[in-house]
Amino acid sequence: MNKIVEDMANRLLKRKPEGFGPLESRVLQSTLERTTITRDTNKAVAFHATYGDRVADTIARIGGSWSFILGFLAFLAVWTVGNAWLLTRDAFDPYPFIFLNLVLSMLAAIQAPVIMMSQNRQTERDRIDAAHDYEVNLKAEIEIMALHEKLDELRHSEIIGMRDEILRMAEQIRRIDEKLSARPATE
Repeated sequence: MNKIVEDMANRLLKRKPEGFGPLESRVLQSTLERTTITRDTNKAVAFHATYGDRVADTIARIGGSWSFILGFLAFLAVWTVGNAWLLTRDAFDPYPFIFLNLVLSMLAAIQAPVIMMSQNRQTERDRIDAAHDYEVNLKAEIEIMALHEKLDELRHSEIIGMRDEILRMAEQIRRIDEKLSARPATE
């Protein structure tokens, strides 16, 4: 880490840069270089997603939708009505609906792990987003501190300038006073 970054870390963050991780170092370096640190984390996650990841996300998105729930309720209603009343003698799955239970069990056995895979990836996405938010917030905080420093320097230089102007004016007043005191009094 170069000297300028170390000075900035000591001055603005009141911390030694040796304790910084790569994230903080990258933020300080981007602040120094005046580059942006924001990025589209969704694009990065989508770029690294495998075909299986995309399929799992699609299954979780569809399986967790109201259209799937309502469609599946309609399927169950058609199945039970069809096998219980319409096909009474020729029903392929009579009343305790053993085949339907088998289908539902297989669906749950497949759908649950796929949804859990999707949730695990969503958790990882959330971690990436949180780390990115931390980077952006840290950079914003550093930039705000740097702006405060600049404003303080400006204010300090203005105060020094005003002090010098007051001293100059005081000197002029003293000279004018001396000239007025040196004049003979005319009565």
